[in-house]
Order: sequence, then structure tokens, then C-alpha cells
Amino acid sequence: EVRLVESGGGLVQTGGSLRLSCATSGFSFDDYIIGWFRQAPGQGREGVTCFASADGSTYYIDSVKGRFTISSDNAKNTVYLQMNRLLPEDTADYYCGATRGRMAHEAICGPLGMDHWGNGTLVTVSS
Repeated sequence: EVRLVESGGGLVQTGGSLRLSCATSGFSFDDYIIGWFRQAPGQGREGVTCFASADGSTYYIDSVKGRFTISSDNAKNTVYLQMNRLLPEDTADYYCGATRGRMAHEAICGPLGMDHWGNGTLVTVSS
């Protein structure tokens, strides 16, 4: 059974940093694409970034490029999202998602491309 568990959310001031973790189990890292998604109050879920361990490819949406970094520790089966220079508009519930695949690209790194989800962790950025 595929399982994803997020942690690391919290309250931070504008310009601050947070690191989210997604602990995974039940599948092989090399066969899956893992991504981070977010959903702000009253809005739909959007893809933020995703990563394919098989070829090391990554995808980021424009609004987080240069500020957010996705990485993984394969030995721990954990994917991280380092978020720097946070802005109030980054406030959202952040979710980890996974789907079978070996290359990260825009088409698959959206919420409709994921088959498995964690329960989310809340990030609040105060102005």
C-alpha cells in the first residue's frame, strides 16, 4: 500500500523558510514521480513541484522557481520541499502526491496526474 505522510508545516513570517518532509512507503522510488501540491483557502489544488528519481528530472511552477527546492533521501524514502523567501501567497495546505512514472514534466506534475495523496500540512506565512 502506497503511503505518504507530510510534516514540517507551520507559521512563518514573510521572507522566512520552512522545510516540508514527505515520508513514503509501499513503493519503489525509482518507479514513481513524487510531487508537492498546495491548496489555498477557497482555491483549487495546484502543482508546485515534482521529481522523478529515475532520471533526476524536476519541474517547478514559475512562482516558486528560485525559492523552492525539491530533493530526496532515497535511503529514508523521504522527499523534501525546502521553501525559502516565503510570501503570504504561499499560504496553503501542502500535499505530497505520487504516481507511477520516470520523468517529471508539466503535464504529469499537476493534481490530476497523481494517484496517491498524503493528508497535508499547513503552511501559513504572515505579512
